Parts: sequence; C-alpha cells; structure tokens
Amino acid sequence: MEKKKIPLPGNRIIKSAVGVLLCYVIYILRGYRGIPFYSMLAVLWCIQPYSKNTGNNALQRSIGTLIGAAVGLVTLLIMKYIFEPLAFPSFASYILISFMIIVVLYTTVLLNKKNASYFSCVVFLSIAVVHIADEEPFIFVLNRVLDTFIGIGVGVLLSMLRMPRRRRKNILFITELDDMLAPVTETLTPYSRVEINRMLEDGLNFTVATMRTPASLMKPVGDIDLKLPVIVMDGAALYDMKGNTYLKAYVISNATAGVIIGEIRRSGINCFINALCDDTLIIYYDKLENTAERSIYSSLKCSPYRNYIQREPSSGDRIIYIMVIDETEKIKPLYEKLMSEYREHLKILSYPSDDYPGFSYIKIYNKNADKKNMLSKLRELSCTEEYVTIGNRPENDIQSESRDLNGIVKTLKNTFEPLIWKKDSE
Repeated sequence: MEKKKIPLPGNRIIKSAVGVLLCYVIYILRGYRGIPFYSMLAVLWCIQPYSKNTGNNALQRSIGTLIGAAVGLVTLLIMKYIFEPLAFPSFASYILISFMIIVVLYTTVLLNKKNASYFSCVVFLSIAVVHIADEEPFIFVLNRVLDTFIGIGVGVLLSMLRMPRRRRKNILFITELDDMLAPVTETLTPYSRVEINRMLEDGLNFTVATMRTPASLMKPVGDIDLKLPVIVMDGAALYDMKGNTYLKAYVISNATAGVIIGEIRRSGINCFINALCDDTLIIYYDKLENTAERSIYSSLKCSPYRNYIQREPSSGDRIIYIMVIDETEKIKPLYEKLMSEYREHLKILSYPSDDYPGFSYIKIYNKNADKKNMLSKLRELSCTEEYVTIGNRPENDIQSESRDLNGIVKTLKNTFEPLIWKKDSE
C-alpha cells in the first residue's frame, strides 16, 4: 500500500502560534491589563495566506469591534444608571440586551457593513452579557477595543512578514499540468493552491499547459487566479479561462479531417471529434462500442463544460483534434498506417491509457499544434523577456525532483522567488 505523507505545519500555522505568544508578551508589557484572549482571537482571524484577505478580515474585524463596542457601552450605561435600582440584574435587562442586538445588526445594514454583523454581535454580547455588573464600563470597553486592535495589528504584521526574496517578474513560467495531476481525477492540494495564488498576487507570470480540454481544467485549477491564458489540447489551442474564449487555435481542415475519419472507421474503430463552434467546444461521435468509449462518455457527458453530439461535424466547425481509444492491439496497426501516410501533414500521437489498462489512445492534431508555438502569444500577453517550463519531462527547462504536486510547486516557488542571497539558476 502507498504510504501517505504527513505534511509539515505551514507558515500560517506557525505564524498563528507566534501571534498567540506575542499577545501574551504584549499583555505582560502592559502590566497585565486587558484580556489577551480577545487579542488572540483577532490574530487568528487576521492571519491569512493572501494579503488581500488579511486586509479584508482586519477591516471587517475593526468595524465589527467598533460597532459592537459602541452599542455595548450604551447598554452597560443604561443598565448601570437606569436598571440598577430595579433589583439589577432583572428580566428587563435581558429584554434590553435582546433588543440591542437589533440595533447592532441594523447599524451594520445602515453602514453597508453586513459582513461585519457577526463580529459586531460577538463584541456586543461579550460586553453586555459577560460584563453586565462591571463598575467601570468605560474602562472595560476601552480595554476590549484596545485588545482587539492589538490582535489585529499583530495579525497584519505577521501576515506581511516573509523571508527576503527576489521576484523574477520578467519570466513567464509554464508548468505541465499533466505532470502535476497524473490521474485525470486528481486535483491540486490546498498547499499548491495557496502558494500559487500567493505568488500570482506577488506578480508571478504563470500559466499551465496540458493535453486536456479546457473543461478538464475547471475542477483542478478553478480556484487558481490565473491571469494568463492556458495552453490546452497539447498546444492546439490557447484558451482564456476568465473570458471563456479561444484566443488562438490550430485546426485540421474539414477535407483532411474527413479523410482521416474515413480511415479510422474503415479500420472498424470509432472516434471522438473535438471541434469549435464559435467559442464552444463540441465533441462529435458516431458509435460507442468498447468499454473505454462508453466509460469516457458516461463520466464526462454530465459536465456543463462539455457538449457531446451524436452526428457528423458541421461544415462551419473548426476541428481541433480527433481522439481514438480502443484495445492496444487494434490501435497499433491503425497508428502505423496513419503515420506512414499522414505524418508529414499532421501531428499524430499514440500512448497507452492509464485509466483503462489494455487500451491505447491515438490523438490527431494540426501539424503546428505545439505548446512552444503558443509561447510567443503568451510572452506578448505577459510582457515577459523569457519563459521557463517546469515539470518532470526531459524537455522541460527545469526538472522537478518530485512527482508530488507540492514538490513541483516548491520548485516553481524557489525559481520565481529565490532567497536574496541565492544566485539565479543558469
């Protein structure tokens, strides 16, 4: 059985522990005044993997604290000077606290700060309920606000604290997604997502290249804030995931595709024809006879990003590639025949299937469908001087020492932002 590696604690976990310790230190330096518990809560809330989230959370916590503290102070004063003569605490004070929750929530609505409503209520209740009998409401409320802002400050500073690194923003980095996600069902790990998004926030020019269609990218990289188009279908197309549009595509002419499809069907084999109708990728097919074909169709047809149609392509469709999957013994002679007759005019690949043992693929593209042919367009869009490919394959510029997803992302990180005392890799 494969042993599952236990990951080491990440930066956010370490920073959280340091933040809690710093809250204790500040509490001691203040002469044991205040309640460090509230500072610690604010620290844990504000330490985030992305600086944008840290800023948003700090603002949300600050606004929530001020609203809750203001209403909480008013509530304490009402109970101290009005309700105290009435056998305080009385049921009337509980009614007052419940009513003031309406004031807290409605204030966040009026200020258009509804995201801070929960924290406003937490601060208000921690003041009005826990400290209902305090003799000095002003002192407690002041300390409560100060404790929270100490935690916010510590959290923001720790989130900004990083090792001194250089950012190589003049380089376009391309990672082979098929190296990162070996099985088709595998997705990026949380570590990989956080690190890639953080580097993108810091100016990383990054994209991925894959043999897959854009639909296959939605799940594994949907949470990645890719600003550049991706190279899909083994270099046959350049796809903008934000705009849902194909910026460039190398297509097979309809006449050539007709000849190839005829050769395939005369061999007693079926095929899937991937074609563009405007910016929509349509997968045409005729029959589904072997187990691999049926499995692929049944598992992918429900995707909202795929469109399977059982008929021939239309004359106006732009055919991107033709895919065949069948038993390896049937694929070999067909591949040899296609290579002998069309290798000068088309790009023809064949390889065994990892998901269906005993089966092999043939994929047929335009002769110019190559990942490197898309790089000039990508460099133009990213305004970069050079590009670097990272992966496990021999043709990659930088080889990752690990097949593990985290290992490849670490290689990307060390190349994009080396420590300032390390020289650039040649």
